[in-house]
Amino acid sequence: MTNILNVYTSNKNYLSTIIEIVNSIIAKKKIYICVAATHLIMECQKNPKLLSGVNKAALVTTDGMPLVWLSKIYGNKHATRVYGPILTIILSKVSEVKKFKVYILGGSKGQSKELSNNLKEIFPKLNIVGTSDTPIRPIPEKDNNKILNLINKSKADIVFVGLGCPTQELWMIKNRNKVNSSVLIGVGAAFDFITGNVKQAPSWIQNGGLEWLFRLIQEPKRLWKRYCILNTQFVILITKQLFKDFILRENNRE
Repeated sequence: MTNILNVYTSNKNYLSTIIEIVNSIIAKKKIYICVAATHLIMECQKNPKLLSGVNKAALVTTDGMPLVWLSKIYGNKHATRVYGPILTIILSKVSEVKKFKVYILGGSKGQSKELSNNLKEIFPKLNIVGTSDTPIRPIPEKDNNKILNLINKSKADIVFVGLGCPTQELWMIKNRNKVNSSVLIGVGAAFDFITGNVKQAPSWIQNGGLEWLFRLIQEPKRLWKRYCILNTQFVILITKQLFKDFILRENNRE
């Protein structure tokens, strides 16, 4: 694992992430998985409950390229991105083959069904056993209880949770013990990208770590604070961490 501002990322690739998920379902083990970018790291700095809950996740994958680069700086030479939208597609394919049951939770009005339809077009035999939209966030308690009942009645193995960061992580932390499904996974922007509601950055922009700029240009009013303020704060804090770690290593050499 890599310590990034006290959030411990898992240093997994797609294959090892999928293996962890499949094994958990077979063993009927209850887990939740956080797909982390710098936004989640920074939200954890403000919320001790969120930080504690994220670090209790079975996996915290490196969704953002800055986290991949930091993992490499800290010695994980084979660090790679585990990107929420791609992980959703791969896991849907595996679920089709393994006959796992999938529930879709999240999105604006009609979006969870739209995502279901899109995934079914790609994977016709994928068993999607239910969908629930979440236009109001956080989900009101009365509505949340109804959703929990629907998920449990569906007997889903996997729940794709797309409530946005950090609402989806807080939902998984709060409701993990109330949901019978083996795997809860917060996939965030995957809902918008797979349904085509938001245009996805070309791969060369993603690999260069500039996806944030691509998204900011598309949605400046909604994302300016996240990318202009939080990203700047992240750079400052991570520079301090790297400097402290460098000094510590140098002192240990003496």
